[in-house]
Amino acid sequence: MDLSNVLKKVRAASRELNLIDDKIINQALLKVALLIIKSKKEILQENAKDLRKISKDDPVYDRILLNGERIEGIANSLKLIAKYKSPIGKTLEERKLENGLNLKKVSVPFGVIGIIFEARPNVVVDVFALCFKSKNACVLKGGSSSENSNKVFIKIIQKVLKSSLGNADIAVLLPNDREIVGQFLKANKYVDVIIPRGGKGLIDFVRENSSIPVIETGAGVVHTYVDEFGDINKAAKIVFNAKISRPSVCNALDTLIIHQKKLKDLGTICERMADKKVIIYADENSYKDLVGKYPKDLLFKAKKEYFGMEFLSLKMSIKTVKDLNEAVNHINTFGSGHSEAIITENKKNAEKFLNMVDAACVYVNASTRFTDGGEFGLGAEMGISTQKLHARGPMGITEITSYKWEIWGNGQIR
Repeated sequence: MDLSNVLKKVRAASRELNLIDDKIINQALLKVALLIIKSKKEILQENAKDLRKISKDDPVYDRILLNGERIEGIANSLKLIAKYKSPIGKTLEERKLENGLNLKKVSVPFGVIGIIFEARPNVVVDVFALCFKSKNACVLKGGSSSENSNKVFIKIIQKVLKSSLGNADIAVLLPNDREIVGQFLKANKYVDVIIPRGGKGLIDFVRENSSIPVIETGAGVVHTYVDEFGDINKAAKIVFNAKISRPSVCNALDTLIIHQKKLKDLGTICERMADKKVIIYADENSYKDLVGKYPKDLLFKAKKEYFGMEFLSLKMSIKTVKDLNEAVNHINTFGSGHSEAIITENKKNAEKFLNMVDAACVYVNASTRFTDGGEFGLGAEMGISTQKLHARGPMGITEITSYKWEIWGNGQIR
């Protein structure tokens, strides 16, 4: 494959996209949504090919799995994004200088956005929709585990792009070839930003090997702290949801931190998780408390490496702390800057937690599972940024724009 030739075409398409009317973009998004629903049978057939290569016990299985409900959700996110106002061409700042020059700071697309992702096939549609709405072209490189699912989605997208805009190069999926990744990461002449979506290994690889600016997303080592003033009924409900609702995703709970005064309630907090066969790695104090209250075959003593681990499965660790400061220090030491939560009825402690925890999303008395572009009302997300430059947290259409200064004069010289 001649990658440079492909990327040249994408770069050219990105410039043409700047001139496309927003109504045409919205109509095309709705057409993609409709075609996805009409192609449900084909999508499920291609997805089944991917699933046959993976054990059902592997956390990746759930990430790749598509069904009628998930396909409907993908289509609905397209419809929602089509309703949003365009983030492009907004005047962010405006002023007139003493010399008479008129300055305007205006939002513009990045241009070409590259995405390297691992398992989830919905990324193909989400990324395309957000990029297209914000007048960015996109180049996608997916993992081998979702290869067939990725291909069927890009085929649907390109069919609509060809018929609606006459140019399918606005969204391109690169072939499953590892050698291409190295070339792709050095293509700073054609690609403006790279966003990796996946585990720590992928993110580290992209950051270390890319000559293109990188926005880091994905890896989530997530904690929930049950404070000494926490409501146990809320804690049990929130912890269960954060761990159980979808354990294979980045906003799922990894480590439960509990105040030592609440150890007596730990059995109640963990009770429902036994039915779901959640394996618990408990520190010394929490282990002692859970013996006899939690199934023996699911309870183990925690090793040092179980703190700071993203489990992505029905496993979690428990850390006992003596106060709020120790909980915050543990989170800031072992967290990944993704999503963290406190369960407390003490407003002062809640505010201290919000101010001191270094993460993109910090919750009080709520599940970390809400860290999601759809849940935040963004329609979908490019990923969840765990860095601090440019964007942080779920990235929607606004976060994949830049700006330029427009200066109007009348013959001024310096």
